[in-house]
Amino acid sequence: MAAHLVKLACELPDKADRSLSLWTCAELARTLGRDGVVECISPQSVQRILFSHRLKPWRVHFWLGDKTPRDEAFRQIVLEIQDLYTRELAPHERVWCLDEMTSIQPRPRSAPTRPALPGRPMLLEHEYARCGALNLLAAFDTRSGHVIGVCRRRKRQVELIELLDEMDRQTPPDATLIHLVCDNVRMHKGKAVRAWLDAHPRFRMHFTPVHCSWMDQVEQWFSILQRKRLNLPNFPDLATLEERILAFIRDWNAAAHPFRWTAKSFTKILAKVETALAA
Repeated sequence: MAAHLVKLACELPDKADRSLSLWTCAELARTLGRDGVVECISPQSVQRILFSHRLKPWRVHFWLGDKTPRDEAFRQIVLEIQDLYTRELAPHERVWCLDEMTSIQPRPRSAPTRPALPGRPMLLEHEYARCGALNLLAAFDTRSGHVIGVCRRRKRQVELIELLDEMDRQTPPDATLIHLVCDNVRMHKGKAVRAWLDAHPRFRMHFTPVHCSWMDQVEQWFSILQRKRLNLPNFPDLATLEERILAFIRDWNAAAHPFRWTAKSFTKILAKVETALAA
């Protein structure tokens, strides 16, 4: 039975004719019973057997495909980002990370949200209406933690240039070299954006490796925004949603702090590069 369980856990659920994205101990136990391998087995027993074989089929790690090999070129990009995040900047330098948080919905509820009371949690109505969505385009200063953001209905080069214009206005003229770290989406490399960069030579783009958006520090800030302001959306309309997001940015900037990145932050992925190069 244990061998059958291990074999099952090492296959995707679809192969066992189960419409599941991932195995859990309960679903593996149910499948063993369905297939007649055992009459009955508890999820806890399944977990003990899997643990003895160091198997956790419910966990997922994204990985780089063959189109983005961990080669020397990949290594140099990682080292470039590491350098921008960890070295002491010259007085005329700034390092910003920018990206987009897409499809943020107001989701107005059919009944008012009630605050928590002694012995009772906050009450949120389950039903909500749909009334469009916003995209937040934001930039994060890696040394101060300051955030600049604009909310727009669409996400195009035009909207990105609006963010860049705002960054240009808010950055003092004595900052003559502004590094912009972003991912590889086509919008960041479009013709209009390149023309804007040519007209503003103090801005210089740096692209994270493909499938490595975690290297973009604004993603960390997006997770804070999601957790603290957007986790339970209940806004009457798009205008209110935008106002509340911008208010959150103002509150954040009043006590902004950077994220602590060191060379160790990149150690694991660089070790994988070294392994691939040595193979």
